[in-house]
Amino acid sequence: MNTDSGFNPGLNMATIRQAINETIERVRMPTPTRLRDLIRQIRAAKTQAEERAVVNRECAYIRSTFREEDSVWRCRNIAKLFYIHMLGYPAHFGQLECLKLIASPKFTDKRIGYLGAMLLLDERQDVHLLITNCLKNDLNSPTQFVVGLALCTLGAIASPEMARDLAGEIEKLMKSPNAYIRKKAILCAFRIIRRVPELMEIFLPATRSLLNEKNHGILITGVTLITEMCENSPDTLNHFKKIVPNLVRILKNLILAGYSPEHDVSGVSDPFLQVKILRLLRILGRNDPEASEAMNDILAQVATNTETSKNVGNTILYETVLTIMDIKSEGGLRVLAVNILGRFLLNNDKNIRYIALHTLLKTVNVDISAVQRHRSTILECLKDPDVTIRKRAIELSFALVNAQNIRAMAKELLIFLEKADPEFKAQCSSSMVLSAERYAPTIRWHLDTLLSVLIAAGNYVRDDVTSSTIQMISSSPANEQTYITVKFWDAIQETQDNQPLLQVAVWCIGEYGDQILYDSELEFTNERPTESTIIDLYNKLLWSNQVNTVSKQYSLVSLAKLSTRIKNGQNNIKEIIEMFGSHLNIDLQQRGVEFTQLFGPYKHLRESLLEKMPAMTINRINGANSNGEMIGEGEVIRSNSSDKVVNNGNIRSNTDTLLDLLGSGDDIISSSSFTIPTSTPAPAATNNLLDLLGDIDLGAPTISVNNNNNNNNSATSPITMSILDDNENTKIPDVTTMFNINGSSGGNAQANNSNYDLGDFLSSPTLHNTSAKIITVFDKNDLVITFATSRHNDDYIEVLMSTTNNSMDTLEQYLFQAAVPKSFQLQMMSPTGSVLLPGGVITQEMRVRSNSPSAVLRMKLRISFVCNGNPILEQAEVSNFPDV
Repeated sequence: MNTDSGFNPGLNMATIRQAINETIERVRMPTPTRLRDLIRQIRAAKTQAEERAVVNRECAYIRSTFREEDSVWRCRNIAKLFYIHMLGYPAHFGQLECLKLIASPKFTDKRIGYLGAMLLLDERQDVHLLITNCLKNDLNSPTQFVVGLALCTLGAIASPEMARDLAGEIEKLMKSPNAYIRKKAILCAFRIIRRVPELMEIFLPATRSLLNEKNHGILITGVTLITEMCENSPDTLNHFKKIVPNLVRILKNLILAGYSPEHDVSGVSDPFLQVKILRLLRILGRNDPEASEAMNDILAQVATNTETSKNVGNTILYETVLTIMDIKSEGGLRVLAVNILGRFLLNNDKNIRYIALHTLLKTVNVDISAVQRHRSTILECLKDPDVTIRKRAIELSFALVNAQNIRAMAKELLIFLEKADPEFKAQCSSSMVLSAERYAPTIRWHLDTLLSVLIAAGNYVRDDVTSSTIQMISSSPANEQTYITVKFWDAIQETQDNQPLLQVAVWCIGEYGDQILYDSELEFTNERPTESTIIDLYNKLLWSNQVNTVSKQYSLVSLAKLSTRIKNGQNNIKEIIEMFGSHLNIDLQQRGVEFTQLFGPYKHLRESLLEKMPAMTINRINGANSNGEMIGEGEVIRSNSSDKVVNNGNIRSNTDTLLDLLGSGDDIISSSSFTIPTSTPAPAATNNLLDLLGDIDLGAPTISVNNNNNNNNSATSPITMSILDDNENTKIPDVTTMFNINGSSGGNAQANNSNYDLGDFLSSPTLHNTSAKIITVFDKNDLVITFATSRHNDDYIEVLMSTTNNSMDTLEQYLFQAAVPKSFQLQMMSPTGSVLLPGGVITQEMRVRSNSPSAVLRMKLRISFVCNGNPILEQAEVSNFPDV
């Protein structure tokens, strides 16, 4: 017999026998319902109960076939089970049948079996062990499509144990001469690295030759794998720095290559590969001047030669812009990138405009002058009907505000504020107040802007706008106080439904009512007020149903103060106040009773208690004593938040939070929340501060909270508190009285106490020395903190901390804390804010003075914030301060 003829009687007889057996099985077993017929039955069900009945009946039949070991129709039954699983019904009982299909020699059975493994397998150990053996066998199959099925399944369901068992097989397949198998093996390795990062070293040697391939499928999967490796390991990132020229070469060939029908998408050669390469270049060039220099030219070519008429070209340009802004690129290249985003703003596609605004918001702090050129286009986006575009445009507009354009920008933003949706008014009004506080050219312009904000935003403004306006008016010159009081009087004649406007107006009239009544040179838009018209207005406000309780609290306190400002009408005021002694609202009743006493037995105290408020300023606790000198011989910890919180008549110390930078310990001050009765000394905390840097002997600094109210007749006085010294007592005035006089609730202690809530609007600090040396002290999860250090007249080192949010999320309640050794003294100024928008920056000035010439400066940092509702805490240590 000639064996070379290919005739194999044994094999042929086995095939014939198998065919006969299958035919007999088909005749013996009834033909099951086809998948399409099952779909028709389920769709024909008119109620959920009918659908469940059809599904339950079919599942019962499928179970019976599984028990009878029906191998002929197993594939069809498993396919129907997939559809039932897709509808949300339990189908886990088909797991083992899927494994039987995987073990079948037929490709059609394996295809259905592996699909079932990806859909139905759970975490049972025995099932995973069985499928691991099947995968290992199929990974060594001579048929490339069987190997491809095994690789796809492994990438989808690999557990850590399965990945460790089969990682060696994947590494071998990455070197296969078959391009189809290599591509799928690389993708499987990518999934395994995501699941088990420590297996990265196994695949590292096989990745070195991937960028030399001409097959685009292998190239794009190889770039994807290298990107994942670089993002997971700094050592691997340094290892792949040398492939930048190869990536530049590939990208250049894609740009300059002619038409290729295999890879052309809307006239662009393989845009998917271009985007992947640009993303990898961005990772490799970040904080690396040498690598960035090598890719500057190709990025310029991509930015200038890419077609922008198609969306695919805009995708490449967007990735190019992100890469340019993230690496150490040249200034001209950054301007080119910003101009590309400016063109995006003119695109008719809303998605492209949104992307442009979002990216400009992240890059505005990199090159603000280039972004300023597109200011008019950005302001036009405020009129866009799409709410998401308006939101990004308003955030970017406030990021562009500076001292040079504050007048023009404020005018445009006020127009937007008047017509804005309610959800924008609160954020926009608060941002307007912050911008005016920082860049106002004159006091009068500042006051007019605050009044315009209150009128435009109406009842949607936050409490900080009201308190900031009152603080600004109280600290203005007398002529400006009179001017703005007249403006507020005219404003409330037009409307009395605007509660924040009403609160500020009555506060101003209560403080400066005598000036607008008796100054004959003042001009009014409406009729000049008289004592009777003002008192009648108060009477109307206090009994109006349209005025809320907080505004009535302001009005009642203001009316009591007005009784000391006017020449006549005290009796009318007394009658109005007395009526509130029986008011249903407890707070208003309390005020009515207390103020009535000032018209009776204690009338001799009324003039002194209700005299004009001094200028409201706030000194944040920054480590300076009353003489402005830095205090403390030991390590001093400072925060960007006030150390004292006044709440319901209690003063709560936040010292514990400031001290515990590295966790709790026995030597940490315990929680010190205590009640302050009238003229009753409060105990001081007695434990030592936490030793953060080791062997630190801490002193007893004195913390002062000064409201600049030193008048003997005033209701408030400076509060000096020693938190460390047992021998000093803390004397606190009656907090309830202080709240009442200031116009907020003594019973509820609401957040209207302007003296304690206005420090957030302080101007941002700036370094005096322009030749500051900049170092990056923290770079994690798109949050970057830099120090700009310089020496100030050999007295102290000035450090400007700058925190940049490069993520797409808003970081709230941002808190920066620092600690230095006992051989240094640390003073921290107020930060510029506590909310980090995407692309936003918070700065804070620190001053460090050395007690020892040979001491080496070290600093430990603690950064906390809330992102998407999740509190996050980070710590870092800085030991590489430059010589300044």
